[in-house]
Amino acid sequence: MANSKSAKKSAAHIDKTTAKETAKIARVMSPETAVADELPPKPDYPRYRVTPNEPIQLSQIDPDTCESYQSKKEIEAELEYYRDRLSLLQERLYAEQQRSLLIVLQAMDTGGKDGTIKHVFQGINPQGCRVWSFRNPSQEELSHDFLWRYHQRTPQRGMINIFNRSHYEDVLIVRVKQLVPEAVWQKRYHSINEFEQMLVLNNISIIKFFLHISKDEQKRRLEKRLEDPDKRWKFSINDVNERKLWDDYQQAYEDAINYCSTEYAPWYVVPANKKWYRNLVIARAIADTLEAMNPQYPAAAQDIENIIIPD
Repeated sequence: MANSKSAKKSAAHIDKTTAKETAKIARVMSPETAVADELPPKPDYPRYRVTPNEPIQLSQIDPDTCESYQSKKEIEAELEYYRDRLSLLQERLYAEQQRSLLIVLQAMDTGGKDGTIKHVFQGINPQGCRVWSFRNPSQEELSHDFLWRYHQRTPQRGMINIFNRSHYEDVLIVRVKQLVPEAVWQKRYHSINEFEQMLVLNNISIIKFFLHISKDEQKRRLEKRLEDPDKRWKFSINDVNERKLWDDYQQAYEDAINYCSTEYAPWYVVPANKKWYRNLVIARAIADTLEAMNPQYPAAAQDIENIIIPD
């Protein structure tokens, strides 16, 4: 009986400690409350963060939204400012070697994942940043649990890793294409939440973006690829086949976002019909998150001020 009481007490203590640490992380993942000069910040990225237990409907979110911004030219200087902030904060994160950041990008075909990486992360030191694109799993990957291949690509301390597609594919494409039974993919939402909590408790901050475009915008982008000889390499007949499943994918994304947006690893649904606005929102959200993480340069060696560099 005594052992049973002791075990229950230990379990309660572990749960309390875990909850306390998770709450600390959650505060960082609402970074505007700590770093913004004014609320709401401009651009108002917090409006796109999905609050746990407050389900969103993608059909009710306008992918053309751009607040009061009018054009790409108008935001060029602002975007450059946030890119500079990202570069400086990434240098501090890399130097500190204590924590890391995982950025998840998901979207429908033509949604702009590649463009986001190209335009938001200009100026980032490649030594401190890795991009991983997840395509069809290999036979070895299929022989493991569904999270195995993603866990290997999570960031080392000091690094920013970007997932171009991610572990969410295993509740998206596998669901829509019926690659596994519903009884299998349904359980994966819980596994994903626990996986992400395990990562954040190990000093990996996670921020997730769904790049929200309209079906009409996807059509325009696919047509543009066909019209431009330099863009045709991006086009696949499979894009047309996948487009027929648009509604199924929208429902799958909606469920994944609603079930897996947590205070410690939030989802943002970013209006992405206007690429320049998408880039601005994501750049500031990441910059503010890094600033709230507040990485620090390590202390210099003692007595360094007395060192004389020989001729």
